[in-house]
Amino acid sequence: MAGYVAQRLGFVVVVVWVMSLLIFGITHLLPGNVAYAILGQYATDAQVAALEQVLGLNDPLPVQYWRWLSGLLRGDFGQSLVMQRPAGPLILEGLGRSAILGAASLTLVALIGIWLGVHSATHPGTLGDRLLTLAQYFFIAVPEFFWAILVILFFSAWLKWLPATGYTPIAESGVMGWLTHLLLPVATLTAGLIAHVSRLTRSSMLETLRAPYVLAARAKGLPERLVLRRHALRNALLPTITVLAVDVGILIGGIVVVETVFAYPGLGRLLIFAIEHRDLPLLQAGMLVVTTVYALANLAADLLYAWANPRIRYGRAIG
Repeated sequence: MAGYVAQRLGFVVVVVWVMSLLIFGITHLLPGNVAYAILGQYATDAQVAALEQVLGLNDPLPVQYWRWLSGLLRGDFGQSLVMQRPAGPLILEGLGRSAILGAASLTLVALIGIWLGVHSATHPGTLGDRLLTLAQYFFIAVPEFFWAILVILFFSAWLKWLPATGYTPIAESGVMGWLTHLLLPVATLTAGLIAHVSRLTRSSMLETLRAPYVLAARAKGLPERLVLRRHALRNALLPTITVLAVDVGILIGGIVVVETVFAYPGLGRLLIFAIEHRDLPLLQAGMLVVTTVYALANLAADLLYAWANPRIRYGRAIG
């Protein structure tokens, strides 16, 4: 197992390095000029040339890439061209706030989605199963921005129960004030993903319940709850774990939309700001952080396979 973990960590490093090449190359293909974006459209050619010299924009791209990559390896994420602040603290601050949304949403998606899927699979054909199936198709089909607008109109504009936008730290507004700013964004992020996970869990659970080892466990007289938990659920969770890892990527994209709609100061909104203002150091570092998070999420999914199915032994030859 230790060898497999080391191997997968090596793959993560390679993936992040390859993505750093792509991110650096793509961001330099964006239209416009960074110097003009900083100085404004009325800057003179002499001012633009001087700023390009200071920023090193006249150096060959391999030189610029190595300067950027070596700085990242030292923990230097560069300087925001627009805000004139180190990009590292800005990204870490935004990442921390986005991680709150992401962790809360993923936890709710896993718990509620798996529970609904198991309940639906153990009660097939009932009214509740049919209503849940209909709701799953509906929630999967509707995009995040629609739910964001809907919950703002209903809970903020009409009922006036929750704030529509913004964020306040716990130290300033207390736990309740902090939670009120999270409820609507988290609800928006989880609506479609819960339906996605519950749908797949139901299908996987139905297939597992017909497996011979589950029938044998029931024939031995084991309690149904024990059969579901020990024999059926752990094997049925394997596809769900894969989907949860994929949903991390969907969640990252949803966070960008949700943070923009709710004016939530997280990493997604920071990336939108960097794109709009062509802040290349901030954009490059932020995208690389997102890539690393997604790669580590896939690594965590692989490791969870071994927990869910004891028959899997990573790193050993199959005899």
